Amino acid sequence: MRVYMSVLEIRWVFFLLLLISCKDLDEAQIGSGTDYQPLGLGAVWEYKVLETNYFGESDQETNQFFYKDSIASQYFNEVGEQVFLVHRMRSDDRRAWGQDKVFAYRVSKNTLIRTVDNVAIACLVFPPSDGQRWDGNIYSALPENIFSLELYEKYPVGGQDFNMTAKVVQSEEDDRITLRDNRFEVYAKGVGLVESYYEVLSYCTRNDCVGEQIISTGRFVHLELIGHG
Repeated sequence: MRVYMSVLEIRWVFFLLLLISCKDLDEAQIGSGTDYQPLGLGAVWEYKVLETNYFGESDQETNQFFYKDSIASQYFNEVGEQVFLVHRMRSDDRRAWGQDKVFAYRVSKNTLIRTVDNVAIACLVFPPSDGQRWDGNIYSALPENIFSLELYEKYPVGGQDFNMTAKVVQSEEDDRITLRDNRFEVYAKGVGLVESYYEVLSYCTRNDCVGEQIISTGRFVHLELIGHG
């Protein structure tokens, strides 16, 4: 026996299917958390940078400059993951820009992976949850490095307040005798990376200076977002 459907019934079924698919899509977009680092062709972020390199006791060099990161191209890798190539430009005055480096972002297994100089870092997990912990070096040959996540409703960076932020603490160590290793990144929902803090220093350990926190070698780099689009 054949069953016939009226035009009205067909339209009603089509509407239900469309409603279900839209609901699933909205939940996926809202719940995934990937908008803490939006990825798309043409996206641009501009940062103010403070950098200090320590070459020895009382021998250091400090520079202030700017980075402009833009997603210039994309491709699919061998396992079908979308890879976004970010071109980083550098300038001393925000007028003349020169190429600094190219790095890549991709999302794999609910993880944001950034590859710089052939080293892949699992820099953020989705959806972000307060207290989450994971190995930031799980996609590289480097030793295990446990990252932890802190969520903030509001976070100040460079005179701006960003809502819905995820702070990834990569290292928080200072024995005040041999080394200091403080590193973290902050991501804002709908914006992306808004702050990066890198401070890895070695202290003098000679008998005449041990425990005095005299820096012998190391590097400090602080990025603060000043514009995006």
